[in-house]
Amino acid sequence: MNKTSKVAVTSRSFSKHPVLREELLARYENVTFNDEGLKLVGEQLVDFLRGHDKAITALEKIDDNIFALLPELKVISKYGVGVDMIDIDALRRNNIRFGWKGGVNKRSVSEMTIACAISLLRHFSEANQEVRNGVWRQHIGHQLSNQVVGIIGFGHIGKDLGMLLSAFGTKVLAYDILNFPEYYEQYNITPVSLEELLKISDIVTLHVPLDDSTRNILSKDKLNLMKTSALLINHARGGLVDELELKLMLKEGRLAGAAFDVFSNEPPDDLELLNIPNFFVTPHIGGSAEEGILAMGRAAIDGLEDNSIPM
Repeated sequence: MNKTSKVAVTSRSFSKHPVLREELLARYENVTFNDEGLKLVGEQLVDFLRGHDKAITALEKIDDNIFALLPELKVISKYGVGVDMIDIDALRRNNIRFGWKGGVNKRSVSEMTIACAISLLRHFSEANQEVRNGVWRQHIGHQLSNQVVGIIGFGHIGKDLGMLLSAFGTKVLAYDILNFPEYYEQYNITPVSLEELLKISDIVTLHVPLDDSTRNILSKDKLNLMKTSALLINHARGGLVDELELKLMLKEGRLAGAAFDVFSNEPPDDLELLNIPNFFVTPHIGGSAEEGILAMGRAAIDGLEDNSIPM
């Protein structure tokens, strides 16, 4: 390890985390943190990274334009598991080494998915607000154990969620471009087509990355395959769902409810969608349990040395 390497940390949450700061500074003498909490884009991002040979990035867009202006930059390490903001081909073209580890925050996301599913099923959000407003009435909901849950995407998070759901006794359906027969057999999970999953499931939850193959995977036509009594959860990435059609379905009663942690534009600006009573929204915190943050941060620190040029 070259302790004299100059490391830039663009992530605001990493920069303000005392444990991660201490552990990074124990390895490197020259570290620039994003202490001003800036949302770094364009020229401001380039200026922040200039003069550093290694960087820990999070939600910043990293592409050829960045590398062209920063010839001294040799390593990018990712804080977080999503790589949709990183142009992998650009890394390869510019001979940039990449540190990344998948699945480090999987339990944080899968637990939040279960929490939101139960909250929607039992109408916790509406009941909480009504009590605060002086209304005391009983809400009749459903048990998670009686639902059919369709998981779209069986990577690290999808597998973890499937395993946790098996303890509830739910019937779990799986859709993925890959097949995992041993895993499916172990947890009594049924692989199906995307169309079949959408038609059958009481709860549909997304756990795929955002790329050209998954963008708008739940288009208007696909969304309308879902049962009117169904719930939709997206704790993966914005851009996977037609949010305009989702809003219409919720308003018109063609979908029972939804819980989103991610949006096409963040923060979201469609106040009409955000204020629909049966739409539960959180500010991209799926991986933000303390345990998940530490795991992501430590993986990013390790990635400054444990890295490779993408194949």
